[in-house]
Amino acid sequence: MGVRVMVVDEHRLLAEALASALKLRGHRVLAAAAPAAGAAELVISRAPEVCLLGTASPAEPGVFEPVVRIKRERPQIAVVVLGPVPSPRGIAAAFAAGASGYVRHDERIEGVERALAKARAGEAAVAPQLLQGAFAELLNPAAAPDDEAGRLLRLLTPREIEVLVRVAEGEDTRLIAAGMSIAPSTARTHVQRVLMKLGVGSRLEAAALAARTGLLDRAALPFPDGPGTGSATIPAQPGPRE
Repeated sequence: MGVRVMVVDEHRLLAEALASALKLRGHRVLAAAAPAAGAAELVISRAPEVCLLGTASPAEPGVFEPVVRIKRERPQIAVVVLGPVPSPRGIAAAFAAGASGYVRHDERIEGVERALAKARAGEAAVAPQLLQGAFAELLNPAAAPDDEAGRLLRLLTPREIEVLVRVAEGEDTRLIAAGMSIAPSTARTHVQRVLMKLGVGSRLEAAALAARTGLLDRAALPFPDGPGTGSATIPAQPGPRE
């Protein structure tokens, strides 16, 4: 006997194509709707046996709030999430919200049907390969990328970061001194300290390193305490000459 199913996905063409395929295979498809914002209300009002709920970002915070609401107000409705290859966090978040299963967007229609049947029967509907991939990632997590920009920012004081920004913008010692209201000799000392801490031999190399690592994009953001204390946000600092 066919499953009374509802398809909800933000991509209308995908929702309608899947709904049509399920209808051809004998399932009773109640609706194919696109709006994610009103998904929970729509599903609750139609009360299908199973809802196929599409998402493009299974790891995004709050993405499974519709599942939470559906299960709270209509606990008898089984929800199967339809999405991309998920991370372990995505799968965990879906089931924590109350989902009965997870199906990839590129799954064959037979796989979707199996998931619907399992969900209606109260079973977990997740392909074995998805679970294997999730467990493999949990047991052997990928190493976090080296945050070179963050490391370099922690080496510099806020004033040295301002000097680096000015160097990258092509300012010479005179302009740096004028812009920071300090003596040229002090500006020269700051530049030399920046070059030493970054491990480069010239202003050009410092500017290239800052651009390559994205350090300049991070220079206006707070960073963890380190040798350069405080925030990387550099306000204008008029005042007496140093």
